[in-house]
Amino acid sequence: MRMTPSEQPSPEIVCLVDDDPMMLRATGRLLSSDGFAVRPFSNGKDFISYVASHDVPLVVLDIWMKEMTGLEVLARLCAVSPQTHVIVITGHEDSAARITAMQIGIVAFLTKPFDGEQFLETVHRALGHPPASPSRKPSLSAPELVRISQRAGVAPARNPA
Repeated sequence: MRMTPSEQPSPEIVCLVDDDPMMLRATGRLLSSDGFAVRPFSNGKDFISYVASHDVPLVVLDIWMKEMTGLEVLARLCAVSPQTHVIVITGHEDSAARITAMQIGIVAFLTKPFDGEQFLETVHRALGHPPASPSRKPSLSAPELVRISQRAGVAPARNPA
């Protein structure tokens, strides 16, 4: 039996908050290739405004941003939408920030460059999906995944074939 578009489940929404446009684009494409609807935000203020009126199951949040740090966003998010799961990403390892974020209750803390496949597995785990099956692979070709990943500082999957 074939499902009509209105019967098909809508893709899950993952919000991305990062002040690096290249990282937003690359991470967004990676998530989209795995079937997620992506809502990108280039700053924390716009994201907090959005989450105040929308259900957000998961956010991927850069920790070091100029206007409002990821930790500030995280603190506000806990007050506005405590059910939202959070994956923190950073280009600069900072053990104090990691400890603070973990104490607040994030799902994962990833340092760039991170493995694309492991990132997607972390996203699925955060959303309560069962472990990956061999059939669940990103729809980007291996060369495209490598090219996008390298530009953004995201390591491609180890065996992206």
